[in-house]
Order: sequence, then structure tokens, then C-alpha cells
Amino acid sequence: MIVNELFYSLQGEGRLAGVPSVFIRLAGCPLRCHWCDTKYAWNPDAGQSMTPEQILKQIGRHPTRYVVLTGGEPLVHEGAAEIIAAVSRSGYHVTIETAGIAYWADLPVNLMSISPKLSNALFPTAQNSTLAMPLADPNLIGCLIDAYDYQLKFVVDTPQDLDEIAKFLDKLARVDMYKVYLMPQASRTDEYLEKSRWLADYCIQTGFSFSPRLQVMLWGGQRGK
Repeated sequence: MIVNELFYSLQGEGRLAGVPSVFIRLAGCPLRCHWCDTKYAWNPDAGQSMTPEQILKQIGRHPTRYVVLTGGEPLVHEGAAEIIAAVSRSGYHVTIETAGIAYWADLPVNLMSISPKLSNALFPTAQNSTLAMPLADPNLIGCLIDAYDYQLKFVVDTPQDLDEIAKFLDKLARVDMYKVYLMPQASRTDEYLEKSRWLADYCIQTGFSFSPRLQVMLWGGQRGK
């Protein structure tokens, strides 16, 4: 597998925010979200080839039992299953960070962290184009949430995004609203704080969970954090 980067930090989002973890970022992603903060991992050749054994050796250097497989988009890589199995067999808690664009059965995963991509992920010039990237498929994501312990994380850029998120959730037959997290889209700390205030108020009013983004709040989106 081509690993774009492997680093040790705090999980930034969702139910495990703040937990020290090793991140394995695989190279390659078919999506092109305009606010993506890991564009350097889009190219499938952007990294170095590593075996599961080499990855485990790197993980073992850090004082944690938590591992996050991320991207790019890890579930479009056939070889990801071998990495997941090796890490799980070694006793680590495994989280998969995915956009939910592929379904795999029976992965030894503790948490499927799904970030559905809605219209705010499109480049403005592509929002009305038939060539725009595919958006989240509620049927496919429904299969993932039926098969795994999960969380759903939605990036919120403007208040207008909230109606689209609500409509998307209505299309899921079985979703636990306590596993839904809303998080502000931002690349700078000042922008993050500004959006966090009105989004936090919305979460208090509706009962959705607010997710921090520690990688932005603490480090301004610095690579490897």
C-alpha cells in the first residue's frame, strides 16, 4: 500500500476527539472536495509503499492503542483490508475515516467514521454540472451504519447546509441521532471559532452533537497534526 503519511497526534473530531492515536493516511481519493485539507493525498502515488509489518513497527513506537486509517479515501484501496486486519489482530482499536462511497463487509473495525459529502463539498463552478463528483448515497451509507458501530460527521460551511443535512438524514431508515456530529468547515482558527459559535447554538436547539476540530483549533490545520 502507498502510505501518504503516518503520524501520532490527537484525534480531532467526533466521539474520540482528544484521544492520542496513530494516523495512517493512505494515498489516493476519487473525490475532489473544494475545502479538503489533505489535497496532498489525492494522488494515489503520493507517498511510499509500506507493508503491514512496517506499519505495525511504526505504530508500536507510540504510547497508544488507538489507530485511525484515513486518506484520501481508504475504502477504495483493496489492500486496506490487509492493513486493517493486521492492526486489529495486534489489539489496537481501529477507526476508519471514510466518505462512505464504498461498502466492505466484515471488516474488523471498532468504529466506522463516515463523513458524507453533500453539495457544499463541490467546487462552485461544478455545483450545477453533470460532471460534478458524486455526492453521498444514503442507500450505501445505510448499509455501512447497519453493519458497523459508526458515527456520521457532517461538515457545515453555512447555515444553509443544515437543511440539506436534515433532508439527508431523513433518507436513512435507521440512524441514531446521538451518533450524528456537526462540525464547522474552516482552515483557520479564527474562521473556526466564528462558525463554531452559531453552529453550537444550533446543536443546543436541535439536540445534534457538536464536534470540535482540534486539528484546526489547536494547530491551524498544520500537516501531521
